[in-house]
Amino acid sequence: MANHKSALKRARQNETRRLRNKAVRTRVKNVVKEVRLSAAEATGEQKQVMLNAAQATIDKAAKKGVIHKKTAARKISRLTKHVNAVNA
Repeated sequence: MANHKSALKRARQNETRRLRNKAVRTRVKNVVKEVRLSAAEATGEQKQVMLNAAQATIDKAAKKGVIHKKTAARKISRLTKHVNAVNA
């Protein structure tokens, strides 16, 4: 464990950030899962609304630095591809 005052503070900050990042990553996973599962049953307009919400969540995670911007782009691309394939 850290001994210096500044190192103790840094440890506290790291723990807070770790928990926040974990929550954001979990939210991204859940929103992707929601869209994938409900893509089959939903109508075209509902799918688009869900896809846009998922895209916003993923973009926010990338903006905050929780996930890399290219990872976010890949997730959005694959999700869009999946929804479009179900539509066709």
